[in-house]
Amino acid sequence: MIEQTPMVSVVAPKIPKKLPVFVDEEALHRLLDNGYFRDDFEGVRDKLIVSLFYGTGIRLSELVGLKDSDIFQHETLIRVLGKNKKERIVPYPKSLNNLIGDYLSMRKAEFGDQAACLFVTAKGKPVYHKLVYRVVNNHLALVTPLEKKSPHTLRHSYATHLLNRGADLNAVKELLGHSNLAATQVYTHTSTDKLQSIYKQAHPRA
Repeated sequence: MIEQTPMVSVVAPKIPKKLPVFVDEEALHRLLDNGYFRDDFEGVRDKLIVSLFYGTGIRLSELVGLKDSDIFQHETLIRVLGKNKKERIVPYPKSLNNLIGDYLSMRKAEFGDQAACLFVTAKGKPVYHKLVYRVVNNHLALVTPLEKKSPHTLRHSYATHLLNRGADLNAVKELLGHSNLAATQVYTHTSTDKLQSIYKQAHPRA
């Protein structure tokens, strides 16, 4: 028996944090603008799924849970239910309204007015996590060699691109639905890499 633990003086090794993986802006613009999606119901749905992930930074579970009533097209806002059932309002690009309208019209033509959720399968059932993951993974594979090609990769891309373009860190925190700023600050490391790259390219003595 000992009165004091010898572990008090032991310092735990620092575990390096992995930086978020994100897709280049140009690659995402190419994917969304250059005809990579089919014109049928599933193609329009898939394009809207990818566009909403990149346009809002929402999580996979948040997108799967969206209902028609969560889309406010006039204000270009969506209402999402995040972790711990915390509700937040997130803006989306106005350019998505046409795509949303096309999708809703095609869904109505295919399955009528009754829809339990915003996104449905080719059989009219609510989409599920694996389907949405597969949609994102397959389409990102067309434009990026990244190993990780998931909805969360699009969330990382959303946050990184906002910060690279001068967005306020606290604003990005609220948009992502983070409970504290520390969770958002990881994206500043990625943005710093961008700043260093610009500095080295532009400064005469860099």
